[in-house]
Amino acid sequence: MLHSLKALNRFQVRAADGEIGQVRDGYFDDERWVVRYLVVATGGWLSGRDVLISPYSIRGIGTDDDRAVITRLTRKQVEGSPSIDTHQPISRRHEAAYLGYYGYPLYWPYATFWAWGAMPTVPAPIPPVPESPDLRVLERAASDEDVHLRSAREVTGYNIQGSDEPVGHVDDFLFEDQTWALRYVVADTRNWLPGKRVLIATQWIRGVSWPEHTVDVDLTRAAIEASPPFDPDHLPSRDDEAELHRHYRREAYWGSSQAPR
Repeated sequence: MLHSLKALNRFQVRAADGEIGQVRDGYFDDERWVVRYLVVATGGWLSGRDVLISPYSIRGIGTDDDRAVITRLTRKQVEGSPSIDTHQPISRRHEAAYLGYYGYPLYWPYATFWAWGAMPTVPAPIPPVPESPDLRVLERAASDEDVHLRSAREVTGYNIQGSDEPVGHVDDFLFEDQTWALRYVVADTRNWLPGKRVLIATQWIRGVSWPEHTVDVDLTRAAIEASPPFDPDHLPSRDDEAELHRHYRREAYWGSSQAPR
């Protein structure tokens, strides 16, 4: 099932024994286009500091009637998690410290979305709060220069450049709730085309210029203009997705042998 990443903002995040805070952002991996963490504002509970919540720990996402992200964590685990400055780039070294604290596997040595497969699963129940991880192991696992996480809130508003002309700007992202893969960028074309939003699969992104705040896509302006409109109040079904891929004459990600799993 697809979810809007922007709509997840302000969802409550629940531990097994109480509230943790509210979602305020998401970090995605710019190599695999996967949501790696939710940024959660804890309010007065932890003196207002932000914490990261990994999909490894998430049991489910509620509906509009219960706007909550349900985790397997305890408040004690979250309270003791490594501090992360979400106003600064988060390096692989910082990630390794975070993952080591919770006992989660590193994901980047694998060709799949997550360690061992497409979904963020661990082979055993999440362990109790461990002692500080061995920093020597973490130093061998990652380097401060390895920065691949991007803030969804920051990227929202980036200009989208078609293969011939500009076509809009990033308005949102749609992700799968099982793999947490970002499947689509929601493009708002109202400044360029007759006002509508459209979906652009992340497979069709040729590159992102972070300094210039531009997303380059392998689609013409005319093709995007003629594509099926996207209604934010009605997330696409698999039939809707199939219609979109037929319009662009592109192979769907669920049938691609080249897509990461």
